[in-house]
Amino acid sequence: MKIDFLYWGFVVGIIVISYFVSFIARRILARIIRKKSENLKEDPTKFVFLKNSVSFIIFTIALIIIFLITPALNDIGKGLFAGAGILAATIGFASQKAFSNILSGIFILIFKPFSVQDTIEIKSDMLKGVVEEITLRHTVIRDYENRRIVIPNSLISETTLLNSSMVDEKIKKHVDFGISYDSDIDKAKSIIEEEILKHPNFIDNRTDEEKDAGAPVITMRLVGLGDFSVNIRAYVWTKSNDEAFVLQCDVFESVKKRFDKEGVEIPFPYRTLVFKNKPEKTDSTVKIANKNA
Repeated sequence: MKIDFLYWGFVVGIIVISYFVSFIARRILARIIRKKSENLKEDPTKFVFLKNSVSFIIFTIALIIIFLITPALNDIGKGLFAGAGILAATIGFASQKAFSNILSGIFILIFKPFSVQDTIEIKSDMLKGVVEEITLRHTVIRDYENRRIVIPNSLISETTLLNSSMVDEKIKKHVDFGISYDSDIDKAKSIIEEEILKHPNFIDNRTDEEKDAGAPVITMRLVGLGDFSVNIRAYVWTKSNDEAFVLQCDVFESVKKRFDKEGVEIPFPYRTLVFKNKPEKTDSTVKIANKNA
């Protein structure tokens, strides 16, 4: 009976210790999840299963220890755990994709490569939109046609993302124009600058030191001499990616109208055809030539 009491003492002690460890782990995890969920703007109740998973793991380990220290249960436990191990391996192999998505969702929750309402672009798929929802299985992106794209977390974790909202939402937009070689470059730059400055989405991003030094409000560079055009680029700051797109479209239109009005030519390709051998005139060609004359 003394030995039986000793075993029962071990069992009770293991259960009590497991309970306190589980309680402390759940409290710590709940605090972390609550903080991260606020950053992701997600309901923390979606991640309750994480706390339950911690309890399940702790009590499973406690049960294994109880089976191992109790001689009467040792042989039974070995058979049960051997069968359970085979079953767990089979289930794990069949559901590895699901577990991969869950783990990736946890990593997104912890490391925050993007958050809800961030504007992101997936470079491999040329997909761009606003993050609408993050779950532990998938991420929902609303594109600019108001469609929802559901991407498994394991896939989005492995791809390269362009996050326009991370740290700072301001965008330096490159707005490119091409003018003909005969056009006045300074006049074209002046028109471009005037039209950009008039747009409500434009912001002056210069520091106080740059303003005192007389740095230009809009930086413009001649970035290339193409086959048909002289290429000018304006570097324009806006508050967000969406405002940058609107500014670009509006400025394209207003600059085009100003160019037409003030004689700055936007070039188009020219083709010069050279005939080395003069073709002989046939009867049909002579008739066509006479008609044209």
